[in-house]
This record gives sequence, C-alpha cells and structure tokens, in this order.
Amino acid sequence: MTSSRLSKKDFEALSQFRYQLRCFLRFSEEATHQRGITHLQYQLLLHIRGFPGREWATVGELAERLQAHHHGVVSLISRCEKLGLVKRQTGRTDRRSVEVHLTRAGHTILNDLVTQHREELLRLQGIFHVPGADELDTGP
Repeated sequence: MTSSRLSKKDFEALSQFRYQLRCFLRFSEEATHQRGITHLQYQLLLHIRGFPGREWATVGELAERLQAHHHGVVSLISRCEKLGLVKRQTGRTDRRSVEVHLTRAGHTILNDLVTQHREELLRLQGIFHVPGADELDTGP
C-alpha cells in the first residue's frame, strides 16, 4: 500500500491504537515502579511464568520473548536474581542450558502485578481491542 492510498482515517486509527498502547504501557511502568521493580523486570517474570507448557524458561527463550539480546537478558536475570525474584538452574535435559525459575518472592510480586494488569486490560475493552480479552478470567 502506498501513502497515496492512505486515508485520514488510517492515520487516525493507527494514532489511536498507539495512544492506547502507550497509555497501557505507562500504567504498567507506574504499577511496576510502585512494587519496586522495573517494567523490564516485570516482563521477565511474566514471560517465565507465562511460558507455554511449563513454569520456567531458558535464557534464549526469554531473549526471544523480550525481543532483546542474549547478553542483555543475562544481565536482567542477574539483577532479578540479586533481588531474590528468580533463580537459575542447570538444564534438566541439556546440562549446557540454563533454566530460569521464579522464587516465592517473584511469584508474589508477579501475582499482584498481573492482577492489576488484568483489571486494566478489562477496563480498556471497547476502547482498545485486546486480543484474547474474552479469555481473561473476570472472576475473583
């Protein structure tokens, strides 16, 4: 599609989407700051707990999920480890790999933040199309 085919509504729709996305990200930044961690630390914890099919992830998998360089994710894991939020373990099936697991403190912070984020996503329904919002558990 060339720019000559773009309508004003195309620009408005993309602008609105980016605005709502930024509002959600700002909400997330403020919520994580209140819990004493950075938004990147929250994302790391979320991707560990939310990795499909298991309760841990490898450094490489986390780098992919965070869309970050491997060495940057290693540093992020180290910072979270110093805070007592994660722990590393040698891979069970491949001893060359490193599994990253949440600690009890990591679970506690993550559960609180995910509850806040879920509520914010549900509040945004109708304003901001949230893929999979109908699958979110709205119960207590």
